[in-house]
Amino acid sequence: MSKEKFERSKPHVNVGTIGHVDHGKTTLTAALTRVCHEVWGTGSASAFDQIDNAPEERARGITIATSHVEYDSPNRHYAHVDCPGHADYVKNMITGAAQMDGAILVCSAADGPMPQTREHILLSRQVGVPFIVVFLNKADMVDDEELLELVEMEVRDLLSTYDFPGDDTPIITGSALMALEGKDDNEMGTTAVKKLVEALDDYIPEPERAIDQPFLMPIEDVFSISGRGTVVTGRVERGIIKTGDEVEIVGIRDTTKTTCTGVEMFRKLLDEGRAGENIGALLRGTKRDDVERGQVLCVPGSIKPHTKFECEVYVLSKEEGGRHTPFFKGYRPQFYFRTTDVTGSCELPEGVEMVMPGDNVKMVVTLIAPIAMEDGLRFAIREGG
Repeated sequence: MSKEKFERSKPHVNVGTIGHVDHGKTTLTAALTRVCHEVWGTGSASAFDQIDNAPEERARGITIATSHVEYDSPNRHYAHVDCPGHADYVKNMITGAAQMDGAILVCSAADGPMPQTREHILLSRQVGVPFIVVFLNKADMVDDEELLELVEMEVRDLLSTYDFPGDDTPIITGSALMALEGKDDNEMGTTAVKKLVEALDDYIPEPERAIDQPFLMPIEDVFSISGRGTVVTGRVERGIIKTGDEVEIVGIRDTTKTTCTGVEMFRKLLDEGRAGENIGALLRGTKRDDVERGQVLCVPGSIKPHTKFECEVYVLSKEEGGRHTPFFKGYRPQFYFRTTDVTGSCELPEGVEMVMPGDNVKMVVTLIAPIAMEDGLRFAIREGG
């Protein structure tokens, strides 16, 4: 088994615990590391207080306390994020500081769904967490089998309310504390957590790697090379571009089509550029003035430009370096997408007069120029630099 530790060839999946305060998210996180270590001999066990004293990280200027742990099932490697406070979850999910391929919703069987249970499910829906698996925790404190069934039904209804498949969602019942202490009465401890990991393996599909997705590269810079034509540079966000590929230039102006006649990296010509690489792409028949920073180079038809969109926004508090005062409808800041910023105006939801620093809010934005966008795209808002 000792070879197991060095193996990184397994598929990698990002998950996290969500749910109401004190329902046992951190205890379950610790139990997951312990059970995987004990049952399959993988990884190492993390203690509760190690996870609970989450280090504060600065992501995009926001301070977020997050704990990262990892554990392995026989088939997969999991990177798991746990946040101590509710505000940390909101920030983490909206900024995409830790994007999840699936979430583990922890709900206390003794209390049933609570306000943050609902709020975290809603947030998961809004920021595009694709799958949720449920752990009904503290089940050892509930003697009545019917009560457990009732809580399970409530959770399923709540998931369905927010367009998750409530009826088909795996729900595991158990006690994270028992599992953490190495107990397993009525299979509620170690066995339940082992079942949870198996549910993650079965229910959350392997995420499509960036390299397998349709090619997209945000344009950072444009050069003209005499006798060769125009080169656009940037970091390939996803997919692969090969010499001879037809591509589109999308955003800011009318969409145009062209052909990539060469890919270079560090001044060497290559056959292709791949996700994660910084490249220059030579474009046939494109003039230096036809392209600008902020547009994207992509597979034809894969992404469309939009000026109006609906979004979920977290507004930095004064302590985080954000605004000191609220803003109102008609507010016109700059919206930063990938490599550029565009001015836009904000329309607030009905009944919302103003937005305070530290709030999260849903709003509709109208930009003065179209930007290539798709569901789940992240952006930042700034004013006056």
